[in-house]
Amino acid sequence: QLFSEMEEGCRQHASASGIALPPTFSVGRAFEEMAAKGMVNAPLLQAARVLRRNGFKTGILTNNWVDDSAGRLFTATLMNLLHRHFDLVIESCRLGAQKPDPEIYTYALDALQAKPQEVILLDDIGENLKPAREMGMATILVRDTETVLKELEELSGLLTQEEPLPTACDPSNVTHGYVPIRPGVQLHFVEMGHGPVICLCHGFPESWLSWRYQIPALADAGFRVIALEMKGYGESTAPPDIEEYSQEQICKDPPPSPQGIPQTVLVGHDWGGAVVWNMAVFYPERVRAVASLNTPYRPADPAVDIVEKTKAHPVFDYQFYFQEPGVAEAELEKDIGRTLKVLIRSTRQEVGVGLRVDLDNAAPLLAGGLLVGFPEDPPASQILHGSELEYYVQRYEKSGFRGPLNWYRNMRRNWSWALSAKDRKITMPALIVTAGKDKVLRPSMTKGMEEWIPQLHREHIEECGHWTQMERPAALNRILVTWLEGLPPSTPQPKISRL
Repeated sequence: QLFSEMEEGCRQHASASGIALPPTFSVGRAFEEMAAKGMVNAPLLQAARVLRRNGFKTGILTNNWVDDSAGRLFTATLMNLLHRHFDLVIESCRLGAQKPDPEIYTYALDALQAKPQEVILLDDIGENLKPAREMGMATILVRDTETVLKELEELSGLLTQEEPLPTACDPSNVTHGYVPIRPGVQLHFVEMGHGPVICLCHGFPESWLSWRYQIPALADAGFRVIALEMKGYGESTAPPDIEEYSQEQICKDPPPSPQGIPQTVLVGHDWGGAVVWNMAVFYPERVRAVASLNTPYRPADPAVDIVEKTKAHPVFDYQFYFQEPGVAEAELEKDIGRTLKVLIRSTRQEVGVGLRVDLDNAAPLLAGGLLVGFPEDPPASQILHGSELEYYVQRYEKSGFRGPLNWYRNMRRNWSWALSAKDRKITMPALIVTAGKDKVLRPSMTKGMEEWIPQLHREHIEECGHWTQMERPAALNRILVTWLEGLPPSTPQPKISRL
């Protein structure tokens, strides 16, 4: 409406002034071209993210019109993105005030509950900054990105971290759902975004929330992200029987794709990595592509008993401690907060990284428990603390550790099932991300995987331990998005005969 009225006004003015407009004259096209050539300033958005992670409130003030044009999906997508990453987004067309009217700044201050002296305003039009300065705000005129970042750093005292944390999703601000497996058994999941489906599978002792940094990033990249809470965890059903947690049962029950989605890209970590590899082997028709963090793929070896093979590696002693039902449960459930603080720690600037194998002088794990020798009140973990730790604790208070530990109690069942497919190859596109400081799932364990996975792509994060999604989320997000965007398009579904 704005474009057509403005265009008609221009034609009338040109006619009255004796000006001949070119035949291709179009106000609408000029705005469309401007929008198409416009670029999002990624470094500035990243700076805003760092400030928000460090306690600043962030907001966007736009001078914009109601977009009813054919290209309005772009506006909707952009606004949806901004609302997710900023505390406040003010559109002039909805407020009835625009920059540089002081009213829009007053409204923003009230909404953010901030005093002018607490605010830094950035704008690329000097006229918009003048009333903000007069109100007492610090202002930055945006000309080039490098200069504005320096000024923003001086005013805020931040932005110096090498790798700012990506935006994390909040459990209260994400869509939750449940998919029935069979009567009385269901899986809890969260989802975000639209597009090709990515299904995320966590490991032990984790939660869907371990993917909190990946979910928004993959959704922003144009994917529909479904993060499962695996069987036995949190709000998913936790059957008591050990057999329920065999890889065969986990994969057939049904393949992890809620809402009847025929095919997904599967991404797994730790035990989730084992699940996605087994899905690729046994249910390849359901898997468009497969990615594993830290967890290698190895076909079963019929010549070596799996229990004896595992015993030969002391780093896996904890798995034998987990075998007797009730023993590890009692230790881990005694103080769930302590358990999680001990196990889920980063390799950087932290002491005692997970599973005791990281301690230089660790006693044998079977000598008294997994947590023996650790402080009763461990220091806070840098990668799981505050409200996120509380969420984990609440989930384990609900589910307990029996279900999660039962995943370890199917050693021979999993081996026997894997033997039935020992000669199969994984033929779809695949990704393995290794972590240089993972003391259990070492990068060396992935040697030779190309023999079984011809389309394997490798990535490596050297300064990273076991908890890849939480320790190096920005690096991992770059790897995943690049790999996912490089996948061949999905094969069109064939028409199915009514017969």
